[in-house]
Amino acid sequence: MMGEISMTNGLGRRARNLEEFGMNMQALHEFERSSFTPYAPRTDGGPPDVFITSWAKSGTTMMQQMFHQLRMAAATGAGDMDFDDISRMTPWDDTAAMLDFDMTAPQRAEPRGFKSHREYERLPAGQRYVVTLRDPKECYVSFHRFFDGWHLERGALSLEEFWPLFLGGGPGGCDYFTHLLSWWTRRGEPDTLLTTYRWAARNRPAMIARLAALLEIEITPQLSALVEEMTTREFMHAHKDRFDDAMVCAAMEQRLGIPADSDSTKVQAVGSDSKAVPPAIAEQIDAMWAEQVLPVTGHADFAALAAELDPV
Repeated sequence: MMGEISMTNGLGRRARNLEEFGMNMQALHEFERSSFTPYAPRTDGGPPDVFITSWAKSGTTMMQQMFHQLRMAAATGAGDMDFDDISRMTPWDDTAAMLDFDMTAPQRAEPRGFKSHREYERLPAGQRYVVTLRDPKECYVSFHRFFDGWHLERGALSLEEFWPLFLGGGPGGCDYFTHLLSWWTRRGEPDTLLTTYRWAARNRPAMIARLAALLEIEITPQLSALVEEMTTREFMHAHKDRFDDAMVCAAMEQRLGIPADSDSTKVQAVGSDSKAVPPAIAEQIDAMWAEQVLPVTGHADFAALAAELDPV
């Protein structure tokens, strides 16, 4: 649980420009911590931990839900929606200090699971990793939708003006291209489950089976059907208050004065459309792909990369 913290240097409202966003983010981190304990690999001989570490707006929440429901169904025969924030069930390592969160707190079932948006090189070695990749232009639109009206005043930053925040990658994260290339090099490693968000969402029974294999959980038709139902867009949207960063919202209310009832849900009724990306931004994304991704992967765009990565 987060400690009781009084508001410090926040603006008392959502940011209206990039400078104000930086001020609010700084204020979120300026407080005396009472509960925070950093992540530590387990030493009790239990199974390796699982890091769900997709890039921002690339399927992290769906995979947190799939992971948690799979381990709970295997352990208890039932799903589990008795939580206020999915990131309390699979704690977000990148924001734990900001949330005054104890990363060593017991979890409800094995294996332990954690959320991150980081590349492999900045995660603890020797664990297991689940990563879904997404088209960078879809990420861009979804990221903007997520910030608009929550961290940012509604309409404060246009899609064109959002570019610096996209490059930042979110709390503790890295830029999109660093993340993609890091995980691309690990696509054949037995400790890593790497696919695309689109494939995982459209082939949930197969994704559940692949995740169960990584976790060494024996899958049954009944267990698979339960997890499949609880990871549909319709089910998660109906329970969207479990997927709205409630702990971050509470910290923002306490330290920034931003009401915790903001529309911060990560589960939208309709997905994001890459065609909404402004031409000037699309050109910059394409140029960065050509400079950084093409020479390493041999793929000229995300569609070609996905065609190699995803199962037929």
